[in-house]
Amino acid sequence: MPDCFNKPDDIIWRSYRKVPVAKLAYHQRDWVLDRGSLTKRLIQASNGHFKVELSRQTWELPNLDEQLLLKLPTGQHALIREVLLLCHGVVWVKARSVIPKQTLTGPEKQLAYLGERPLGAFLFRSKTMKRGPFQIASFRNKKQKNASARRSVFFLHDKPVLVSEFLMPAVFACSN
Repeated sequence: MPDCFNKPDDIIWRSYRKVPVAKLAYHQRDWVLDRGSLTKRLIQASNGHFKVELSRQTWELPNLDEQLLLKLPTGQHALIREVLLLCHGVVWVKARSVIPKQTLTGPEKQLAYLGERPLGAFLFRSKTMKRGPFQIASFRNKKQKNASARRSVFFLHDKPVLVSEFLMPAVFACSN
């Protein structure tokens, strides 16, 4: 499997008006295309057995495709936050957030100090939050099972945060 966080060349993001079945299986659509809070949905699906595990948080250059999506100047560092979202102790989602320096002002300054608290709870609690369109990608996990990813730019007070979510096969086995 491509390492979701470190090998973006293996993952090709695509935008669709209507996602073809060949690009996203029916059993994955309900999760991948849901525009609500993934955090809230994972908490419900796991009956509260949900945990955020911070893998890494550092200032670095975003990947080129992330820079372009966020319209960042070349060479501008951003806060990169990578987490595992676990349900019943199993990784259901790997997530990577790219938070530009200019976003970390005002109430959004808190984003730098989330630790193991879910970003989704912060985003969906904000009255100013707007979400951009999804981009979708497919990848194979270590067991060579197909999994799907999605990403979108959230705007808080018109300031961007890019959130990429890599949904592992375990999440699709859940009926919620």
